[in-house]
Amino acid sequence: MASDPNMIPQSGLLSAEANQAAALAAFGGVLTVDLDAIIANWRKLEKTAVPAECSAVIKADAYGCGTAQVAQALNKAGCKTFFVATIEEARTARAAVPDATIYVLGGYFQNTGEHYAKINCRPVIGDLNELAEWDVFCRRTGWSGGAAIHIDTGMNRLGLTLSEAQAIIPRINAGDHGITLVMSHLVSAEQLNSPINAKQLAAFRGIASEFSGVPAALANSSGIFLGAPFQFDLVRPGAALYGVNPTPEADNPMQQVVDLKARIVQIRSIERGETVGYGGTWSARRPTKLAIIAVGYADGYFRAASSNDGTRGAEVIVAGKRCPVAGRISMDLIAIDITDLPPNAARRGHMVTLLGEGITVDELAHHFGTIGYEVLTSLGHRYARVYKGGNVVEPLVKPEPAKAAEQPPSPPPLEQPSAPPPLPS
Repeated sequence: MASDPNMIPQSGLLSAEANQAAALAAFGGVLTVDLDAIIANWRKLEKTAVPAECSAVIKADAYGCGTAQVAQALNKAGCKTFFVATIEEARTARAAVPDATIYVLGGYFQNTGEHYAKINCRPVIGDLNELAEWDVFCRRTGWSGGAAIHIDTGMNRLGLTLSEAQAIIPRINAGDHGITLVMSHLVSAEQLNSPINAKQLAAFRGIASEFSGVPAALANSSGIFLGAPFQFDLVRPGAALYGVNPTPEADNPMQQVVDLKARIVQIRSIERGETVGYGGTWSARRPTKLAIIAVGYADGYFRAASSNDGTRGAEVIVAGKRCPVAGRISMDLIAIDITDLPPNAARRGHMVTLLGEGITVDELAHHFGTIGYEVLTSLGHRYARVYKGGNVVEPLVKPEPAKAAEQPPSPPPLEQPSAPPPLPS
């Protein structure tokens, strides 16, 4: 087990264990990421998708779990391809996995080619203007690092239309095109019987088959479980890697990854009829014992999980038992009703569990009125972060752009033309 040195200072006067215990005491909460669980989830997805390659989506700081740590652990386990959202995320990923293939989902903008080249990563191009600008950069510099083509089959978000994709087929089939992947994104993969799944599959299969010799990718986490026809050459799991249920109509096949604990800062008692928290929306129906814990909505524990006199909110695990939130969740604090616990079962300084011990990301998402993706990516940076498993990888210092991976050598800076040339028909 290793702690994030950027979060937890170390003293040379104590043992490693004593250092960690002393350092954790300075934080209101501890977020533990189980890298072995992430690896196990990736391997399950990989096995489900065989013979397709299983990549990993590590955007948004690997869904809040740590880009460098997750990328290194998965790369050691055999993952060779990663997807991020921005060039800045790609820099962090490249420092962690120097030899991996990295795609940037956010696309290509004029004058950003040098950034891609310096760290040897590939844009996911979803617009004809992007493609023209990318062509200009590649022709002017000789860069041949590769790119993906994103085709919209129903999301109506990013991607070439089917007719636009059809128009570039002659260019692709002429060879020497530098396109290393053609992809699309499913709209409702988590809904097994959604008719749009079959519609998107048919549309993508038809257009992808015309990209001669170019690997294809359609399935996200949930799409992997739609079956072999959706898996093509590569699958792109994201949330499932981190424990979110990719099959919400059935039991979760993934292992839980994140454990979140918070410290009790005070124990207090109130009388029947007294209220708790902002607005006085929750009233004690009996003499009540409360534990106040040092986490709130500033830490990603949403205010929507509050309780009032008519609605029960979220629960936390205190001394092994579920206890309900009492009143509104504050920015930095939450009140928990611990009246039913044995005397002295909870004391100031004890830790309670907000995620883990049976409380899943999806359960918390239900109380937050959102999805597990948002729960994970909202977990704040005021926690002490602890990593276990995965051969324990320490966080890496984010490199400056000029000091990123040196393969292959970057081209000299070039001035881009004001307008890209027209695409070949």
